[in-house]
Amino acid sequence: MILLIGASASGKTEIAKALFRLHGIKKAVTHTSRPIRPSETPDVDYHFVTEEEFLRLKEEGEFVETTDYNGKHYGSSKKEVADDKVLIVDPKGLEAYLSLHDPRIISFYLLASDATRRARMQGRGDDPESVTARLKNDAIDFSNPILEKADFTIETEGKEIDDLAEMVYFLYQRTLQSR
Repeated sequence: MILLIGASASGKTEIAKALFRLHGIKKAVTHTSRPIRPSETPDVDYHFVTEEEFLRLKEEGEFVETTDYNGKHYGSSKKEVADDKVLIVDPKGLEAYLSLHDPRIISFYLLASDATRRARMQGRGDDPESVTARLKNDAIDFSNPILEKADFTIETEGKEIDDLAEMVYFLYQRTLQSR
């Protein structure tokens, strides 16, 4: 399993998409208790479950990690941990996955400067106040020393997404073979 960790607009989502397009690496589907949106597909975008079912799964130890956001639950299922899958996590998620001590989980910490990330967020039309808030929050969230335990740190600035995806895939395959 490939874990991608990085602050807002560091390239995580685009690299995950390129990994699928170039190598068939599928996104690990997480669970949520929030309602489905019209543009979403069940069991593709998320496993949509009721609040009660989510809490039952959590109690039964089915998740590697869970979080609450805007009053709804989100969780990564242990069943989704598999070769040739990719998952985007935050530093707390990295810590949870590292605690599994699974040699087939390879983690990549993606870096980009605040200026580059701001430009990327503005370029995709994010609200200016939201951009400033995300940069501020990321400065706190991504000061976590757990990030030093990522298998690889990759600078994404000035690199094409496909090149970054190829680098991640190459390092993933090489590391799997050596473990």
